[in-house]
Amino acid sequence: MTSPSTAAVTPTAPANPRSRVILASLIGTTIEFYDFYVYATAAVLVFPILFFPTGNDTTALLASFGVFGAAMIARPLGAVVFGHFGDRFGRKATLVASLLTMGIATFLIGCLPTFNEIGWWAALLLLVLRLAQGFALGGEWSGAALVATENAPKGKRACYGTFPQLGAPLGFIIANSIFLAINFALPHPEGAAQRSAEFLAWGWRVPFLFSAVMVIIGLWVRLRLVESETFVKAEQKGAIRKFPLGTVIRKHWWHLILGTFVMLATYVLFYLMTNFTLSYGTKATLEGAKAAAEASGTAFDAASYVPGLGFGYTDFVLMQIIGVVFFGIFTLLSGPIADAIGRRRLLLWVTALIVVFGLTFNLFLLPQADPKFTGAMVQAFLVFGFMLMGATFGPMGAILPELFPTNVRYSGSAISYNVSSILGAALAPIVAVALWAAAGGSPVLVGIYLSAMSILTFIALIFTPETKDVDYDADLGVGVTGSL
Repeated sequence: MTSPSTAAVTPTAPANPRSRVILASLIGTTIEFYDFYVYATAAVLVFPILFFPTGNDTTALLASFGVFGAAMIARPLGAVVFGHFGDRFGRKATLVASLLTMGIATFLIGCLPTFNEIGWWAALLLLVLRLAQGFALGGEWSGAALVATENAPKGKRACYGTFPQLGAPLGFIIANSIFLAINFALPHPEGAAQRSAEFLAWGWRVPFLFSAVMVIIGLWVRLRLVESETFVKAEQKGAIRKFPLGTVIRKHWWHLILGTFVMLATYVLFYLMTNFTLSYGTKATLEGAKAAAEASGTAFDAASYVPGLGFGYTDFVLMQIIGVVFFGIFTLLSGPIADAIGRRRLLLWVTALIVVFGLTFNLFLLPQADPKFTGAMVQAFLVFGFMLMGATFGPMGAILPELFPTNVRYSGSAISYNVSSILGAALAPIVAVALWAAAGGSPVLVGIYLSAMSILTFIALIFTPETKDVDYDADLGVGVTGSL
């Protein structure tokens, strides 16, 4: 904390330089989302084969996504634990702990033996480490958002709040670029196959092991932070609670519910644009799967096969990366707009557009007679979807923390964000695969599912107050240390 003599000379100097605030909030979430994306990509390409060899492609994919979704169940627990320590003892140490937990779990996934080596124990160990990832991410996002917004200049909280959000597109690009680089570097005796023998043998492990390097960099940045002045003021005024969870549930339960549903459409859109589209886009078409079965001399049941678009893994991921660039751009643009017109107004417009977007899945994602036209339509779909993703995800770094006072801000924003992950992120990949199969390979029901979840978010936003003018210095939370 600044000494009295220093404060007298520079009374307006922030405890943390702006560059350090931006870097600390950005680099941590970039690493966290990198770790999550690495798992998400492996859940589609590797884990159904190496950890869940059920003999049926759809069942194996569902099992892999089931473990992927299990992490979302651990996230609210992480939100409660890290939120408690973040509201009791400060943001800095809590952020360091969440990052370290995530990094260790991700590194160990890269060391796991597979089903062929230890049987179903491999899947169990993968589940345990996946739960550890989810537990860590439960505390990461809220801490990063608080570092950004509690240190932001007046009138620029939403702008600063977009920097931790920018970690999502950056993490996606880094993770998938590493997967692509490994894919290109490994030999492909039968051409540029998306899963060569070398890739399945050891190549998939490299992105998980590489996370250790990124975590070391992130820890170095975060250890240089000092506690935010807003939290220090709450501490000095006796507003810190012994049990923040009890306070936030008892006094701010309505905002917990609103925050959970405000985030719902964002989560569903996010995981449909990343996980589902990768599965659907790279799954062989009916004709392609039939031809492959005939070439290998195996039986093929066209009635039970769920077709996709038949893109190669490399081609489709490059298309996704192009879309994610727009995700990053619109994330940054959303901050100044939310500061100017308000978070609620911007999100109402964007959510309405997501409802409409969900009704266009069959327009963009059905195969066309001309493969080039199919590619153009799918690329347009990815660009539009990720633009909406940036516009809805960016303001979340401001609106969720602003719903709660300082003494329960970490707990409140973390619980809302992560309970929403169960309703949205945990269920979205599983529901999408099931609806895709139920529609016989058409994505139409998946789009309707997105629209329905977005309507719930729109309703929540109607009841959510505008938080643009909330004064963090005045909104410390009333009470005496030791009370609920």
